[in-house]
Amino acid sequence: MVKKYNAENEEEFQEQIIQIDDLDRKILKLITTNARIPFLEVARECGVSGAAIHQRVQRLLNLGVVTGSEFIVSPQKLGYNTCAYMGIYLERASYDRKVVKQLREISEIVECHHTTGQYAIFIKIQTKTNKHLKKIIDTDLQGIDGISRTETFISLEQEFKRQIPIK
Repeated sequence: MVKKYNAENEEEFQEQIIQIDDLDRKILKLITTNARIPFLEVARECGVSGAAIHQRVQRLLNLGVVTGSEFIVSPQKLGYNTCAYMGIYLERASYDRKVVKQLREISEIVECHHTTGQYAIFIKIQTKTNKHLKKIIDTDLQGIDGISRTETFISLEQEFKRQIPIK
C-alpha cells in the first residue's frame, strides 16, 4: 500500500535534521577528506582524546549522519572507460518500482535516482566501451516493460566529485 501525504502525517515525509556542533563539524571535515585517517590523528587535530573521537564518530554513525566508509574502485583501471547517464521515460508512473527492480539486475548500472522534470528515473551506467553501452541499451534496457523511451548522455570526462560542504 502506498501512503498518501496529508497534513496529519507530514512528519513521516520529512527527513529528520540532526543538530551537530563545531567538534562534529571538524571531525566530519577530517574524516570525509581522508576516511583512513587514524582517530588519534583526528583527536590531535581537534584537541580532544581518542576515546572522545571514537564516541563522536560512533554517534554520527548511529544517527545516520555518516553511513560508513568505502574503498572507491577506479572504473577506468578495470577497463570500464565509458560513463553514461540516461534519462528514462516510463509508460506510466506506477511502473517505477517494477522498472527499478529490473534496473537493479543490470550490474553496469551503478546509480539510480527517481527524479522530477522530464525523466521519471535517471541512471548512471559504467561500461567498457561505447559498443558495450549499446549492447546494454539494446538487449537489457529495451526489454524492460514499462520503459517508453530513454535519452542517453555520454560523459567525456569527470572534472570533480565531492562530498557536501561541512560548514
